[in-house]
Amino acid sequence: MTELWNWRIDRVRPVEVYPALAEALGRVVMPLVAADPGQLPVHAVVCDVWQAPGEFATVVDCYGVPDGIGEHTTVAALARLLDRPCVLRDDTLDAGRYLLVTPDGTIRPVHFEVRETDDGEELGDQRLCTLAHPGCRGWSQCHRSRWAPDSVVPALAAA
Repeated sequence: MTELWNWRIDRVRPVEVYPALAEALGRVVMPLVAADPGQLPVHAVVCDVWQAPGEFATVVDCYGVPDGIGEHTTVAALARLLDRPCVLRDDTLDAGRYLLVTPDGTIRPVHFEVRETDDGEELGDQRLCTLAHPGCRGWSQCHRSRWAPDSVVPALAAA
């Protein structure tokens, strides 16, 4: 089982996330606060959703996602169902580099300025990861990623 998936969604109320995520996963999704480990339905996914400051302020943590379910395709389905873009961490160690998943299913690398606040991480100042920006050229961590600068990938091909 996957231990944790973590995403952020642009401007959506947490109460809207649970049913959309259940549809995207094809599984029962239980809010963390209501999940009794002794009474969870078989194959249920436990999820915590809360608001943080900044851009993409709705934070989603999913626990216990069964093997064989693709994270990128799930996020793409969630973005489509909510009609909102989502971001998830990419495969670099750059704290400000994410993958932007749009409602039409495309995935592209982006950067944010990340600020620590008393209410959690705040994302701001989004920009595309592109070779036109000096921070994405040369020896940057962007080139170590499966998601190269300037790449735009359909979600199903990215799974």
